[in-house]
Amino acid sequence: MSTPLHFCDFRSDTVTKPAPAMRQAMVSAEVGDDVWREDPTVILLETTLAQRAGMEAGLFMPSGTQSNLVALLTHCGRGDEYIVGQQAHTYKYEGGGAAALGGIQPQPLNMTAFGGIDLNEVENAIKPDDIHFARTRLLCLENTMQGKILPIDYLQQARDLTRRHGLPLHLDGARVFNAAVALNCSLHDITRWFDTVSICLSKGLGAPIGSVLLGPAEFINRARRWRKMTGGGMRQAGMLAAAGLYALEHNVDRLADDHRRARTLAERLLRAGYILEPPQTNMMFLDAAHLPREKLAVWLEQNGVKAECLNRHNIRLVTHLDLNDDDIEHSATVFEQFAQQQF
Repeated sequence: MSTPLHFCDFRSDTVTKPAPAMRQAMVSAEVGDDVWREDPTVILLETTLAQRAGMEAGLFMPSGTQSNLVALLTHCGRGDEYIVGQQAHTYKYEGGGAAALGGIQPQPLNMTAFGGIDLNEVENAIKPDDIHFARTRLLCLENTMQGKILPIDYLQQARDLTRRHGLPLHLDGARVFNAAVALNCSLHDITRWFDTVSICLSKGLGAPIGSVLLGPAEFINRARRWRKMTGGGMRQAGMLAAAGLYALEHNVDRLADDHRRARTLAERLLRAGYILEPPQTNMMFLDAAHLPREKLAVWLEQNGVKAECLNRHNIRLVTHLDLNDDDIEHSATVFEQFAQQQF
């Protein structure tokens, strides 16, 4: 097979490059000092996303990791705990920041098949008011979770549970727009059940950087101090915010193309003999238990496909705006040819 002119990169939807029109929006952005709250483009991004989510206010930060961390630091104090899923980013993939920097104890629980946490287990994990226990202060969910969409009725049930126990509910919504597009609903239909939400702009939406924390105005005012303390106070950040605004205007509805391409690739892989669940959004996971991982990694690299084959218990493939239909066709063929050699 001839080597393509570029690699089809399925490692993540964070690998996208800003399109020329997005770059132009960044160049022409009106800017000011955001730490002084004088950057009009940052303010526009924060208010625009807050309005879409039905929240009072927003706070622009460099990364989703920082946005989630600031949310946890604002919700919880030292010695408090938050309940979270075992595979959730805020627990597993964000460096233990809440514990290391905030003295906040995670209480991880097993994930359900649909990507949530069993709410009966959540209720049982909430600590009584006793000096022997960390104080349960927060429940964190993630949507999408490894590409899976949390059902709306589950979100309502989670909200009802947290209200009964006087707990706030935080959403790591790094890919929440994928969920909204797949469900054909508004962002607010999902975020309305949460007290605070973190939304990434640098994944499926294609911006080069940035995340926005959304919530009540009083909460965001307190979060602003934690953003400063954790090094997230940027100056003329409007050039970055302009990329986020462009992404919100141009790159939300097109997420449906990523989902369609993921389904197309998954169908080809299933027919070729690979084991995986049909994707709900833009992610699929190949069962690697019986795959020669190192051989597959070399084969893909030699034939113009990038995938994370060696560092997970499964092989994750993620579609995004820098992959087109020809890339899907090429990549499917590469996987099929490997299967013909191995299966």
